[in-house]
Amino acid sequence: MLFNIRHQTQYRYEAPVRESVMELWVQPQQSESQRLTKFALELEPAAQLFSYTDSFRNAVYHFDVPQQHNQLTILSTANVETRLPGDIPEALDQSAWDQLASDDVQGQYFDFLRPHGFATPSPRLEAFVAEHGIAALAEADPLTAVRALSRRLCETLDYEAGVTRADSPIDDALNAGRGVCQDFAHVMIAICRGWGIPARYVSGYLFTDRSVGDRSDPDATHAWLDVMLPSLGWVGLDPTNNLSVGERHIIVATGRDYGDVPPSRGVYKGDSESELTVAVSVRQASAAAVEPEFMRTARPVISSKGRRLPSSADIDQGLQQQ
Repeated sequence: MLFNIRHQTQYRYEAPVRESVMELWVQPQQSESQRLTKFALELEPAAQLFSYTDSFRNAVYHFDVPQQHNQLTILSTANVETRLPGDIPEALDQSAWDQLASDDVQGQYFDFLRPHGFATPSPRLEAFVAEHGIAALAEADPLTAVRALSRRLCETLDYEAGVTRADSPIDDALNAGRGVCQDFAHVMIAICRGWGIPARYVSGYLFTDRSVGDRSDPDATHAWLDVMLPSLGWVGLDPTNNLSVGERHIIVATGRDYGDVPPSRGVYKGDSESELTVAVSVRQASAAAVEPEFMRTARPVISSKGRRLPSSADIDQGLQQQ
Protein backbone atom coordinates (compact mmCIF):
# COMPACT_ATOMS: atom_id res chain seq x y z
CA MET A 1 0.00 0.00 0.00
CA LEU A 2 1.13 3.55 -0.73
CA PHE A 3 0.49 6.42 1.66
CA ASN A 4 0.93 10.20 1.75
CA ILE A 5 1.49 11.54 5.28
CA ARG A 6 1.25 15.16 6.34
CA HIS A 7 2.10 16.07 9.94
CA GLN A 8 2.05 19.71 11.09
CA THR A 9 3.06 20.90 14.55
CA GLN A 10 2.62 24.56 15.44
CA TYR A 11 3.67 26.46 18.56
CA ARG A 12 2.21 29.90 19.24
CA TYR A 13 3.55 32.21 21.95
CA GLU A 14 1.70 34.92 23.86
CA ALA A 15 4.74 37.16 23.43
CA PRO A 16 7.84 36.81 21.26
CA VAL A 17 10.45 34.33 22.52
CA ARG A 18 14.18 34.71 21.96
CA GLU A 19 15.15 31.21 20.85
CA SER A 20 13.72 27.71 20.30
CA VAL A 21 15.71 24.46 20.21
CA MET A 22 13.93 21.34 18.99
CA GLU A 23 14.38 17.64 18.31
CA LEU A 24 12.03 15.69 16.01
CA TRP A 25 11.21 11.99 15.61
CA VAL A 26 9.00 12.20 12.51
CA GLN A 27 10.81 10.43 9.66
CA PRO A 28 9.28 7.02 8.84
CA GLN A 29 11.68 4.12 8.96
CA GLN A 30 13.10 1.96 6.19
CA SER A 31 12.60 -1.77 6.77
CA GLU A 32 11.80 -5.03 5.03
CA SER A 33 8.09 -4.25 5.21
CA GLN A 34 8.29 -0.49 4.68
CA ARG A 35 9.96 1.73 2.07
CA LEU A 36 10.29 5.47 2.47
CA THR A 37 10.21 7.03 -0.99
CA LYS A 38 10.01 10.71 -0.09
CA PHE A 39 10.47 12.81 3.04
CA ALA A 40 10.66 16.56 3.62
CA LEU A 41 10.72 18.94 6.58
CA GLU A 42 9.68 22.61 6.36
CA LEU A 43 10.27 25.08 9.17
CA GLU A 44 8.84 28.55 9.73
CA PRO A 45 10.84 30.55 10.76
CA ALA A 46 13.47 28.94 8.56
CA ALA A 47 16.34 27.21 10.35
CA GLN A 48 19.21 24.93 9.46
CA LEU A 49 18.40 21.27 10.02
CA PHE A 50 20.88 18.74 11.41
CA SER A 51 20.36 15.04 12.00
CA TYR A 52 21.69 12.00 13.76
CA THR A 53 20.72 8.40 14.44
CA ASP A 54 19.84 7.70 18.07
CA SER A 55 20.74 4.59 20.07
CA PHE A 56 17.60 2.81 18.82
CA ARG A 57 18.49 3.57 15.16
CA ASN A 58 15.79 6.18 14.72
CA ALA A 59 16.31 9.23 12.52
CA VAL A 60 16.33 12.36 14.69
CA TYR A 61 16.35 15.93 13.34
CA HIS A 62 17.29 18.94 15.42
CA PHE A 63 17.46 22.66 14.84
CA ASP A 64 17.85 26.01 16.57
CA VAL A 65 15.82 29.14 15.85
CA PRO A 66 18.13 31.77 17.41
CA GLN A 67 16.12 34.87 16.55
CA GLN A 68 13.00 36.34 18.12
CA HIS A 69 9.70 34.76 16.98
CA ASN A 70 6.13 34.41 18.18
CA GLN A 71 5.22 31.27 16.21
CA LEU A 72 7.02 28.08 15.17
CA THR A 73 5.61 25.74 12.52
CA ILE A 74 7.04 22.32 11.68
CA LEU A 75 5.64 20.48 8.67
CA SER A 76 6.78 16.98 7.74
CA THR A 77 5.56 15.21 4.61
CA ALA A 78 6.32 11.66 3.55
CA ASN A 79 5.45 9.06 0.94
CA VAL A 80 5.65 5.50 2.25
CA GLU A 81 5.11 2.11 0.65
CA THR A 82 4.22 -0.73 3.02
CA ARG A 83 4.08 -4.48 2.51
CA LEU A 84 2.46 -7.30 4.44
CA PRO A 85 4.82 -8.76 7.07
CA GLY A 86 5.97 -12.35 6.65
CA ASP A 87 3.68 -15.20 7.63
CA ILE A 88 3.28 -15.71 11.37
CA PRO A 89 2.38 -19.22 12.63
CA GLU A 90 -0.69 -19.92 14.72
CA ALA A 91 1.44 -20.80 17.74
CA LEU A 92 4.95 -21.54 18.98
CA ASP A 93 6.23 -24.50 20.92
CA GLN A 94 6.16 -24.20 24.71
CA SER A 95 9.96 -24.47 24.64
CA ALA A 96 9.98 -20.88 23.37
CA TRP A 97 9.63 -19.79 27.01
CA ASP A 98 12.96 -21.47 27.78
CA GLN A 99 14.57 -19.67 24.86
CA LEU A 100 13.26 -16.34 26.14
CA ALA A 101 14.79 -17.08 29.54
CA SER A 102 18.20 -17.84 28.03
CA ASP A 103 21.23 -15.68 28.81
CA ASP A 104 21.52 -14.70 25.14
CA VAL A 105 18.03 -13.19 24.99
CA GLN A 106 18.27 -11.67 28.46
CA GLY A 107 21.54 -9.96 27.55
CA GLN A 108 20.79 -8.88 24.00
CA TYR A 109 17.36 -7.42 24.80
CA PHE A 110 18.09 -6.09 28.28
CA ASP A 111 16.74 -2.61 27.50
CA PHE A 112 13.39 -4.07 26.42
CA LEU A 113 13.01 -6.42 29.39
CA ARG A 114 13.40 -4.08 32.35
CA PRO A 115 10.78 -1.55 33.52
CA HIS A 116 11.33 1.92 32.13
CA GLY A 117 9.54 5.26 32.28
CA PHE A 118 5.85 4.95 31.46
CA ALA A 119 6.07 1.16 31.05
CA THR A 120 6.64 0.49 34.73
CA PRO A 121 4.64 -2.02 36.83
CA SER A 122 2.62 -0.77 39.78
CA PRO A 123 0.29 -2.19 42.44
CA ARG A 124 -2.61 -0.97 40.30
CA LEU A 125 -1.32 -2.95 37.32
CA GLU A 126 -0.95 -6.05 39.50
CA ALA A 127 -4.57 -5.64 40.62
CA PHE A 128 -5.72 -5.20 37.01
CA VAL A 129 -3.87 -8.37 35.96
CA ALA A 130 -5.49 -10.33 38.81
CA GLU A 131 -8.96 -8.88 38.22
CA HIS A 132 -9.02 -9.90 34.55
CA GLY A 133 -7.26 -13.26 34.81
CA ILE A 134 -4.35 -12.07 32.71
CA ALA A 135 -1.65 -14.15 34.41
CA ALA A 136 -3.33 -17.34 33.16
CA LEU A 137 -2.81 -16.23 29.56
CA ALA A 138 0.91 -16.93 29.95
CA GLU A 139 0.21 -20.63 30.41
CA ALA A 140 0.02 -20.86 26.61
CA ASP A 141 3.04 -20.50 24.32
CA PRO A 142 4.48 -16.94 24.03
CA LEU A 143 2.84 -16.11 20.67
CA THR A 144 -0.59 -17.31 21.76
CA ALA A 145 -0.14 -15.49 25.07
CA VAL A 146 0.65 -12.06 23.58
CA ARG A 147 -2.20 -12.34 21.07
CA ALA A 148 -4.60 -13.19 23.89
CA LEU A 149 -3.25 -10.30 25.97
CA SER A 150 -3.79 -7.84 23.11
CA ARG A 151 -7.38 -9.05 22.76
CA ARG A 152 -8.01 -8.90 26.51
CA LEU A 153 -6.77 -5.30 26.78
CA CYS A 154 -8.93 -4.24 23.83
CA GLU A 155 -11.97 -5.88 25.46
CA THR A 156 -11.43 -4.54 28.98
CA LEU A 157 -10.22 -0.98 28.30
CA ASP A 158 -12.27 1.52 26.32
CA TYR A 159 -10.72 3.90 23.84
CA GLU A 160 -11.41 7.50 24.78
CA ALA A 161 -9.41 10.66 24.20
CA GLY A 162 -8.92 13.28 26.89
CA VAL A 163 -8.93 10.93 29.87
CA THR A 164 -5.12 10.76 30.11
CA ARG A 165 -2.25 13.08 29.22
CA ALA A 166 1.03 12.47 27.46
CA ASP A 167 2.83 12.23 30.80
CA SER A 168 0.21 10.07 32.53
CA PRO A 169 1.37 6.89 34.27
CA ILE A 170 -0.43 3.70 33.29
CA ASP A 171 -2.39 3.85 36.56
CA ASP A 172 -4.46 6.74 35.20
CA ALA A 173 -5.80 4.67 32.30
CA LEU A 174 -6.28 1.59 34.48
CA ASN A 175 -8.22 3.55 37.11
CA ALA A 176 -10.42 5.15 34.45
CA GLY A 177 -10.81 1.93 32.48
CA ARG A 178 -10.04 3.85 29.31
CA GLY A 179 -7.32 5.69 27.49
CA VAL A 180 -5.61 6.13 24.13
CA CYS A 181 -3.11 4.14 22.09
CA GLN A 182 -0.14 5.30 24.14
CA ASP A 183 -1.75 3.92 27.30
CA PHE A 184 -2.66 0.58 25.69
CA ALA A 185 0.91 0.17 24.45
CA HIS A 186 2.50 1.00 27.81
CA VAL A 187 0.21 -1.36 29.75
CA MET A 188 0.91 -4.25 27.39
CA ILE A 189 4.65 -3.57 27.33
CA ALA A 190 4.80 -3.65 31.13
CA ILE A 191 2.93 -6.97 31.27
CA CYS A 192 4.99 -8.59 28.51
CA ARG A 193 8.25 -7.61 30.15
CA GLY A 194 6.95 -9.06 33.40
CA TRP A 195 6.44 -12.34 31.53
CA GLY A 196 10.05 -12.22 30.30
CA ILE A 197 9.15 -11.23 26.72
CA PRO A 198 11.19 -8.32 25.28
CA ALA A 199 8.81 -5.54 24.23
CA ARG A 200 9.43 -2.14 22.65
CA TYR A 201 7.26 0.92 22.05
CA VAL A 202 6.52 1.88 18.44
CA SER A 203 5.36 5.31 17.29
CA GLY A 204 3.91 5.93 13.86
CA TYR A 205 0.65 6.23 11.97
CA LEU A 206 -2.31 3.97 11.19
CA PHE A 207 -4.42 4.23 8.08
CA THR A 208 -7.69 3.75 9.96
CA ASP A 209 -10.47 1.56 8.59
CA ARG A 210 -13.72 1.87 10.53
CA SER A 211 -15.28 -0.97 8.52
CA VAL A 212 -13.01 -3.50 10.25
CA GLY A 213 -13.56 -2.05 13.72
CA ASP A 214 -10.61 0.32 14.18
CA ARG A 215 -11.12 2.57 17.19
CA SER A 216 -8.19 4.95 16.61
CA ASP A 217 -8.62 8.52 15.46
CA PRO A 218 -8.11 8.48 11.67
CA ASP A 219 -6.26 11.81 11.63
CA ALA A 220 -3.69 11.27 14.37
CA THR A 221 -0.42 9.68 15.20
CA HIS A 222 -0.60 6.16 16.60
CA ALA A 223 1.34 3.85 18.93
CA TRP A 224 1.64 0.10 19.39
CA LEU A 225 4.35 -2.38 20.44
CA ASP A 226 6.70 -5.03 19.10
CA VAL A 227 7.49 -8.22 21.02
CA MET A 228 10.59 -10.31 20.32
CA LEU A 229 9.74 -14.00 19.92
CA PRO A 230 12.09 -16.95 19.28
CA SER A 231 12.38 -17.91 15.58
CA LEU A 232 10.15 -14.97 14.60
CA GLY A 233 12.06 -11.86 15.68
CA TRP A 234 10.07 -8.67 16.33
CA VAL A 235 6.31 -9.13 15.95
CA GLY A 236 4.00 -6.09 16.00
CA LEU A 237 0.74 -5.98 17.98
CA ASP A 238 -1.78 -3.15 18.22
CA PRO A 239 -3.81 -3.63 21.44
CA THR A 240 -5.83 -0.45 20.89
CA ASN A 241 -7.54 -2.11 17.93
CA ASN A 242 -6.66 -5.77 18.66
CA LEU A 243 -4.70 -6.01 15.40
CA SER A 244 -1.56 -7.71 14.25
CA VAL A 245 0.57 -4.95 12.77
CA GLY A 246 0.19 -4.99 8.99
CA GLU A 247 0.47 -2.86 5.90
CA ARG A 248 -1.81 -0.14 7.29
CA HIS A 249 0.69 0.57 10.07
CA ILE A 250 3.48 3.06 9.24
CA ILE A 251 6.48 2.89 11.58
CA VAL A 252 8.33 6.07 12.58
CA ALA A 253 10.43 5.17 15.62
CA THR A 254 10.97 2.55 18.33
CA GLY A 255 12.14 2.87 21.92
CA ARG A 256 11.63 1.67 25.46
CA ASP A 257 8.54 3.87 25.92
CA TYR A 258 7.00 7.10 24.64
CA GLY A 259 9.67 9.18 26.37
CA ASP A 260 12.32 7.85 23.98
CA VAL A 261 10.48 8.82 20.79
CA PRO A 262 8.14 11.84 21.14
CA PRO A 263 7.36 13.37 17.73
CA SER A 264 8.80 16.67 18.99
CA ARG A 265 10.66 17.86 22.07
CA GLY A 266 12.37 21.12 22.86
CA VAL A 267 12.89 24.25 24.94
CA TYR A 268 12.53 27.98 24.37
CA LYS A 269 13.91 31.14 25.96
CA GLY A 270 11.37 33.63 27.19
CA ASP A 271 8.62 34.23 29.73
CA SER A 272 5.75 33.67 27.30
CA GLU A 273 3.26 30.83 27.59
CA SER A 274 3.06 28.50 24.58
CA GLU A 275 0.08 26.96 22.80
CA LEU A 276 0.45 23.82 20.68
CA THR A 277 -1.71 22.56 17.81
CA VAL A 278 -1.16 19.41 15.77
CA ALA A 279 -2.73 18.25 12.50
CA VAL A 280 -2.11 14.84 10.92
CA SER A 281 -3.40 13.28 7.74
CA VAL A 282 -2.72 9.79 6.37
CA ARG A 283 -4.07 9.19 2.88
CA GLN A 284 -3.68 6.43 0.33
CA ALA A 285 -1.53 7.36 -2.68
CA SER A 286 -1.54 6.11 -6.25
CA ALA A 287 2.19 6.21 -7.06
CA ALA A 288 5.54 6.59 -5.32
CA ALA A 289 8.64 8.40 -6.57
CA VAL A 290 12.00 7.26 -5.24
CA GLU A 291 14.01 9.79 -3.26
CA PRO A 292 16.57 7.68 -1.35
CA GLU A 293 18.50 10.25 0.69
CA PHE A 294 16.84 12.00 3.61
CA MET A 295 19.12 12.50 6.58
CA ARG A 296 21.75 15.21 6.59
CA THR A 297 25.24 14.96 8.06
CA ALA A 298 25.02 14.57 11.80
CA ARG A 299 26.46 17.30 14.01
CA PRO A 300 26.39 17.85 17.77
CA VAL A 301 23.02 18.77 19.23
CA ILE A 302 22.79 22.43 20.22
CA SER A 303 21.75 22.77 23.85
CA SER A 304 20.01 25.68 25.50
CA LYS A 305 18.61 26.52 28.89
CA GLY A 306 15.06 27.73 28.95
CA ARG A 307 11.45 26.68 29.28
CA ARG A 308 10.44 23.26 28.04
CA LEU A 309 8.24 23.30 25.00
CA PRO A 310 5.25 21.02 25.32
CA SER A 311 5.85 17.84 23.37
CA SER A 312 3.55 16.98 20.52
CA ALA A 313 1.62 14.77 22.90
CA ASP A 314 0.88 17.45 25.48
CA ILE A 315 -1.72 19.31 23.44
CA ASP A 316 -4.55 16.87 23.06
CA GLN A 317 -4.94 13.20 23.80
CA GLY A 318 -7.62 13.36 21.14
CA LEU A 319 -4.65 13.06 18.83
CA GLN A 320 -3.83 9.77 20.60
CA GLN A 321 -0.07 9.56 21.01
CA GLN A 322 0.03 13.28 20.32
